[in-house]
Amino acid sequence: MVDRTPLREADPEVFSIIQQETERQEYGLEMIPSENFVSEAILEACGSVLTNKYAEGLPGKRYYGGCEVVDKVEELAIDRAKKIFGAEYVNVQVHSGATANQAVFESFLTPGDTIMGLKLDHGGHLTHGLKVNFSGKHFNVVAYGVDKESHRIDYDEVLSLAKQHKPKLIISGASAYSRKIDFKKFQDIADEVGARHMADIAHYAGLVATGDYPSPLPFTDYVTTTTHKTLRGPRSGMIMAKPEYAKDVNRSVFPGLQGGPHMHTIAGKAVAFGEVLRPRFKEYSKKVIANAQAFSEALIKEGLSVITGGTDSHVLLVDVRPADITGKLASELLDQIGITANMNTIPYDPEPPRVCSGVRFGTPALTTRGMGVAEMGTIASFVRQTLEARDDENKLESLKSDVKELSKKFPLYSHRLVKE
Repeated sequence: MVDRTPLREADPEVFSIIQQETERQEYGLEMIPSENFVSEAILEACGSVLTNKYAEGLPGKRYYGGCEVVDKVEELAIDRAKKIFGAEYVNVQVHSGATANQAVFESFLTPGDTIMGLKLDHGGHLTHGLKVNFSGKHFNVVAYGVDKESHRIDYDEVLSLAKQHKPKLIISGASAYSRKIDFKKFQDIADEVGARHMADIAHYAGLVATGDYPSPLPFTDYVTTTTHKTLRGPRSGMIMAKPEYAKDVNRSVFPGLQGGPHMHTIAGKAVAFGEVLRPRFKEYSKKVIANAQAFSEALIKEGLSVITGGTDSHVLLVDVRPADITGKLASELLDQIGITANMNTIPYDPEPPRVCSGVRFGTPALTTRGMGVAEMGTIASFVRQTLEARDDENKLESLKSDVKELSKKFPLYSHRLVKE
């Protein structure tokens, strides 16, 4: 018989840890741009009985019996994703954005092939060619960068490198690049040298969905994304591509890289995509960008330096050297008062990656809570005061209280906290 004992009684240790994390999220300010808060409906779907079902294969073509019901939820997720992005082919089975990228690679590349991606320390991603990642271990990587003065992608360099090295795959997209990416220009470069083009929109997908950020569809060969971040769904991934690549990509996902898909997570994706299709999400997307731009402007007024001087999206990268501090120490101090951001290299960073000179901020999670432009100014002041108070424990404790009081005005999951 299935044990129906509530978690609180069945495993007090795990229950306590979840309560601690709920409290941390509730009373802090999540500003890591790859993080967001899902709805109660998504939490419910991800914790549903669908976690019990194995469903290797595709809807209608499973290797297991009893999949006639879970087929429906996967088909619903696919249909909604197609409607959102105007995609002709979608695979919602990949477990993460990294797996999505690897699946595309495995679908047509062979070890030793040349690929091009944005340098990690210029805003790229691990899976775009970092040496210690599978992408850098298995493939010959030619990395492009940003201009030394403007810190924007140098498309002339991309074209020049592509002509010189003739890659089989060119990757566009980034994890710490705040400006609009010209995906059409990347496709034109790929076409000119006979390469395929994969746009990784993991960070921008929610903004792309609403038309507030350029879309790489329909002209790009492949589009990969996570389903969290600005898309505000469960932590997972998705692949979109031209129909002629569908068979190879599907085989690459299963049986190439994965076994059974996580049907409970796919249900969460379906719920999230349904939320994206509602008018409220369009309003949300615009507020995410407005908040990021307001936060950027406020930080500059507080005396900090923002890479490229601003942002067109949800993310911004701050050079903290004007405050005579490293990115590592800055992020640690902010974490101490309840502002969660992450240290990050800046282009042409004089510091090593584990120290770095930047901090990466994002506004998706705070916007989900209902915070607006006024709060962005207040938080920018908190950031400046924190960096100045690095040796003043009393001031840091006071700022921690200020952060908690601000957070309380925008309740998140407080109803889930046990009141002793």
